[in-house]
Amino acid sequence: MAAEYKIEDKLDKEISVVLERAEVYERAEISFKDFLQNKMLIMMVIRVGVPYSLFEKVQLFAPFSEEEWADLLDLSTRSLQRYKVADKSFGPLQSEKIIEMAEVTQTGLEVFGDMEKFKLWLETPNYALSGKPVELLKDSYGKELVISELTRINYGIFV
Repeated sequence: MAAEYKIEDKLDKEISVVLERAEVYERAEISFKDFLQNKMLIMMVIRVGVPYSLFEKVQLFAPFSEEEWADLLDLSTRSLQRYKVADKSFGPLQSEKIIEMAEVTQTGLEVFGDMEKFKLWLETPNYALSGKPVELLKDSYGKELVISELTRINYGIFV
């Protein structure tokens, strides 16, 4: 649990730096959780591109392996390594997917309270979703289905 707080603290600092660098937010500090609630800020960051430094912290926060990230971003693991070496920003499509996976992770943690439980849920076949939730995360419609199912679980609505 303490490691999660460290990662969240790093995400809070990094998103503030990204927003200041992109000149889209004047306030010095904003939490990553608050950032994920602000669709206008998300849009602005997507448009300027998620820098690798933020992706790296989201990668630590989210329950996905490097291979899963490569698949989600429609890149090879080699391309991900090139982004790291060049400290490059991702394009809008990959940036949007990175933020979407951060949203799913944040919601999953709020529902399950533990990364291991959330990861187990992602990998377990789900009748309501007609398969494993992780398999739906490749596109935004699938992500919305996963978020909706997490919300139903959070409110105790089991279909």
